[in-house]
Amino acid sequence: MAEEQQLDLVEIQPNAEPPVCKIMDFGRYRYEESTRRKQARKSQSRQQVKEIKFHAGVEEHDFQTKLKHIRGFLASGDKVKITLQYRGRENAHKELGMGVVTRVIKECEEIAIVEQPPKHMGRQLGALLAPRPGKAGQQPK
Repeated sequence: MAEEQQLDLVEIQPNAEPPVCKIMDFGRYRYEESTRRKQARKSQSRQQVKEIKFHAGVEEHDFQTKLKHIRGFLASGDKVKITLQYRGRENAHKELGMGVVTRVIKECEEIAIVEQPPKHMGRQLGALLAPRPGKAGQQPK
């Protein structure tokens, strides 16, 4: 029957009893399957890492503005890398920078989890926040 219609006989389920076969154009089937896979890959959302930079002497308004950006990034499903850079004499008071980073973590704890705790790397202090599972895509209150 397949040869009469100039199509292919394709075995769909070889393990079934009896095996299931279908008459179709196999080349067209492979093409449609590849376009379906491409479309699925295209619609997948990738998680990005956004970076927000702070300084130890950050003022309240700047802090709140950056915190708002962090919340927005976390709500859209992205990870946020918090970087605090020490300048000049701020190196002597590393506890000030640690206080800023822990305050950011505490402010975001309802919508984020700490993936990498605060860690000193030379003149920088870094931490990584990830959105809580199930919270991505929801706007924080």
